[in-house]
Amino acid sequence: MSMKRNRPFRASAVQVLKNSWDFFNLLPKSIEANLHPWRRDSIKRLRSYQNSHKGERCFIIGNGPSLRKMDMSKLENELTFGMNRIFLMFPKLGFKTSFLVSVNDLVIEQSKDEFRKLDIPVFVSWRARRWLKPQDNLYYLYTTYTGKKFTKDATKRMWEGATVTYSCLQLAFYMGFSEAVLIGVDHNFSSKGKPNTTITSKGDDLNHFHPDYFGKGFKWQLPDLNTSEVGYWLAKEIYQKNGRKVVDATINGKLAVFPKVNYESLF
Repeated sequence: MSMKRNRPFRASAVQVLKNSWDFFNLLPKSIEANLHPWRRDSIKRLRSYQNSHKGERCFIIGNGPSLRKMDMSKLENELTFGMNRIFLMFPKLGFKTSFLVSVNDLVIEQSKDEFRKLDIPVFVSWRARRWLKPQDNLYYLYTTYTGKKFTKDATKRMWEGATVTYSCLQLAFYMGFSEAVLIGVDHNFSSKGKPNTTITSKGDDLNHFHPDYFGKGFKWQLPDLNTSEVGYWLAKEIYQKNGRKVVDATINGKLAVFPKVNYESLF
């Protein structure tokens, strides 16, 4: 699929006004997200991650069907960010990702029981408090749909960029990783329709690595690939300005923002 946006995002005067409006519109939610005891506890614990992996490499694992073509066993001793329902892969892998990140309300609500059972660090949107109460391994992130930006400090507001992958890139930056490798970010969906429209799956999921990922009866939102690209360009720019890099090792991925590398050559 060819995306309309093929250049970095630049804040126009109109966008600056929109961001100002977002700031005042989000102010009440922002105050709660900074003062609520649950969030304050998360902020305190999140600070221990700042630059905790300075100079290291991480893999950010998308959930595209291309993962089925990769030797995932090579990641056992790597630092990895898993997203959303990546836990469906854990039994076959024989190990878990280092972290799990999920910021989509529908995913969290329908996966809450599985998230509660995980014993790895789990990072979720502050909105997830409706379904997930505090746990020692649970961290609330203050993420929002609006207000385009790349946040270097994960204790502050983070723009979701229409994809959980963007939240992972911001977290990885906060943790100090010098290189983030994307895999399974196919950036291509067989399901078509208006972006962000909520639909209910009628059968096996063809868009992800597992047929039950968004299987029959699961509610999910059609992707907004153009907005995702806005976030990816922002991430690329910030990483480069700080002497870091993001590379894309996805097999036959359609994302054309980050430099492509061969997955097997990384080991």
